Amino acid sequence: MISKAENPSPNERQYVLTLSCPDDTGIVAKLSTFLAEHGAWIVEAGYFTDDNSSRFFTRQAVRAESVNISFEEFSAAFDELAESFGPGTRWRIWDTARNKKAVILVSKEGHCLHDLLGRVAQNDYPMDVAAVIGNHEDLRDIAEAHGVPFACVPFPKDAVGKRKSFDQVAELVNAHNPDAVVLARFMQILPPDLCEMWEGKALNIHHSFLPSFMGARPYHQAHRRGVKLIGATCHYATQDLDDGPIIEQDVIRISHKDTPADMQRLGRDAEKIVLARGLRFHLEDRVQVYGNRTVIFD
Repeated sequence: MISKAENPSPNERQYVLTLSCPDDTGIVAKLSTFLAEHGAWIVEAGYFTDDNSSRFFTRQAVRAESVNISFEEFSAAFDELAESFGPGTRWRIWDTARNKKAVILVSKEGHCLHDLLGRVAQNDYPMDVAAVIGNHEDLRDIAEAHGVPFACVPFPKDAVGKRKSFDQVAELVNAHNPDAVVLARFMQILPPDLCEMWEGKALNIHHSFLPSFMGARPYHQAHRRGVKLIGATCHYATQDLDDGPIIEQDVIRISHKDTPADMQRLGRDAEKIVLARGLRFHLEDRVQVYGNRTVIFD
């Protein structure tokens, strides 16, 4: 369930509180009391309880100007309250005055990169792009045209050389301490240690409606199967290939007349939209992961 007060201005500074904890009576009452005591004007509130795991989830957005203490004091006060919600409680508070930071990993196909950088250039996307890293030089001009630094790290085919390349990519990414590592058709499988290092912030766009047609050449797989719907999936990258928690999906209807090339063209449209939506959900703290599932407060 999601309830919204009046729609806030896109430029209005907010504190966004996310919480997941063992389900119990009185959680909402405690939250409401805490926010009221500090003068917090709620502009958006979402709640969900998962009966299978007996876990409670919420996302609360409040007007920053209404809170009667500093952000640091507000966070410290909530830290004390969070202890009362039991073991395994996870929470965070984000001040929207600070844009989230992203590093984008690419290969040769530029449709997702074009789309994301265009959204940022239009000032309608809540992130700063710290760098674009590619395993080919093909997309350097696109990044630099938007004033974004580009680094090229070639990936040889041998395992030792590929491992060194991943280490170099990790060093470049971690230097920016990003909130999101976006695999925008990077076309390289992250090794397990990088999946663990970037757990919960490495987002991948898969050109298929997972879990169908996993792995390589999904449009050709779909064409051979004669499907009538193709799609795209934005998910968190994990050690299990193409099996991470799903953030966003969409589909496009096709027919028997469409060739694999037609399907790829239509699929690129789906990929751009799905990645943009999924990444926005992540940047706005609308995603909470539990197990291999997600709660999305959209």
